[in-house]
Amino acid sequence: MTKLFLSLHVLAAIVAIGPVTVAASMFSPALRRVRRDPGDQDALTTLRTLHRICRVYAAVGLAVPVFGFATASSLGVLGSPWLIVSIVLTAAAAAILALLLLPAQARELAALGAVAPVPALSATALSHAVDAPPGRSADRRDAPAGREAARLAMLTGVFNLLWATVTVLMIVRPGSTTGA
Repeated sequence: MTKLFLSLHVLAAIVAIGPVTVAASMFSPALRRVRRDPGDQDALTTLRTLHRICRVYAAVGLAVPVFGFATASSLGVLGSPWLIVSIVLTAAAAAILALLLLPAQARELAALGAVAPVPALSATALSHAVDAPPGRSADRRDAPAGREAARLAMLTGVFNLLWATVTVLMIVRPGSTTGA
């Protein structure tokens, strides 16, 4: 059963997380392209498609930790430090995606008139209200278009780096007694 869980875990990671990392990485350059030429409907369609890929595969990506926990349980490594670090990093990556990246992408699409706006009381809106500089609106709509694209690119980079680190930890398994 361990081999089945491990196979499903790896397949889910490849099929679900791979498309999110690529689509999220492509979103910022596509946003810059749309901002340069607002009349380019192909660029806007690309932007919508990239956001949809991120949303759909983020949901599919929930299978990764499910099969990961099943695999770890069957291997008896749930208490291993390398696995605990991987779980924490996975949770951080999921939080960045769900609370920062996806809502920011949706806000940008709404600003372009491509989708309905994100509700004002989302977790992202609340976090922006906390970190807004004095005398400056917490609403990011007043930020230059390039700044939000850069912010999205930075968040995507952190998200991708977290997943790369988790991947290395899953392969190397430092301190593991199950062999690598």
